[in-house]
Amino acid sequence: MTEILWHGRGGQGAFTAARLLGAAYVAESDGFYALAFPSFGPERRGAPIRAFTKLSDTPVGDRSQVVKADYSIYLDDTLFTDAAFEELKDQGKIILNTRRKVDDARVITLDGTAIAQDILHMPITNTIMLGAFAAVSGIVGSGAVEQAIRENMPEKLQARNIAAVKAAIKEVAG
Repeated sequence: MTEILWHGRGGQGAFTAARLLGAAYVAESDGFYALAFPSFGPERRGAPIRAFTKLSDTPVGDRSQVVKADYSIYLDDTLFTDAAFEELKDQGKIILNTRRKVDDARVITLDGTAIAQDILHMPITNTIMLGAFAAVSGIVGSGAVEQAIRENMPEKLQARNIAAVKAAIKEVAG
């Protein structure tokens, strides 16, 4: 099982990204299964939240929170601390939305906020970070992510979010 931990703030779309990843993974093959769920503290905009995605080629019955992740994705770099490394598996990777450079091979950075402002015209980075995950992990392809967006987002949001995913893939793979 591949376990992904999403860190964000209320209103940034971390849970939406977790669900879209699950939908994209399931779209890749009839024999793939996914589970996505959130963990909220105080339910208000801006409060730290975590969301989880579990991906497997067998049905996912374990509904517990991810303790050690294969990938930990930060939509907001103010949530990133040295403690982030404690929640990674040995070969785990962190994908971090930031303008900063992080001198650690386990951390992949991109300025998702700049991409979001340019394409979405708002600082919502969830689909950008989903695109970065697709590029880094190779677990889901851009076609499956696009399909998940088309099937799970309102039509008026689809084109810009697909463009955001493609921009993130290009940025990370670049």
